[in-house]
Amino acid sequence: MSIIENLSWRYAVKRMNGNVVSEEKIETLLDAIRLSASGFGLQPYQIFVIQNPELKAKIQPIAYGQPQVVESSHLLVFAAWNEVTEEKIDAFMNLVAETRGLPLEALADYRGAISGSMAHRPKEMQANWAARQVYLAMGTALAAAAELKIDTTPMEGFVPAKLDELLGLEAKGLHSVLMLAIGERDAASDYMVNAAKVRTPSNELYEKL
Repeated sequence: MSIIENLSWRYAVKRMNGNVVSEEKIETLLDAIRLSASGFGLQPYQIFVIQNPELKAKIQPIAYGQPQVVESSHLLVFAAWNEVTEEKIDAFMNLVAETRGLPLEALADYRGAISGSMAHRPKEMQANWAARQVYLAMGTALAAAAELKIDTTPMEGFVPAKLDELLGLEAKGLHSVLMLAIGERDAASDYMVNAAKVRTPSNELYEKL
């Protein structure tokens, strides 16, 4: 199937049947997310892959009782950095140098661009910038899942402070931004399973200049 057919197939699933998605598909999906675009390539976030039923049950009330949390095969929590520190930038530079076989000195301008961009942003703005990179990763996740024929439900509907507390994110220098329930649609109980996809017509959405 084409990318357009796969994206037409996907929707935000309302009910899942509890079936477990294969580890092969999960690993492919996680690799796709790892390859997502991000500002400077910095990937200022961490993703928690939750399968534990007891933990999902604790998350469900934090997510306003959404059933997909506990019906999912896996639940991903996307958590952004609270701050882009010089130490984090240095760690990234070391990774770039090692991966590309370059001396750190050759990356001085690159490092300076990142550090300079963050220097004028207060901590809150850095956290907001990091959160925006999470949305890029989520977009990649949704497209990749559609290609893999994995059903998903992206979620903003939860209480971040309570989820942060449950997962101990503050101590990790992180804050929760999005969740993604992964599983298989329950065709018998999901009222949206046969609904037509509603999107803005192309002639209204695009203006070619």
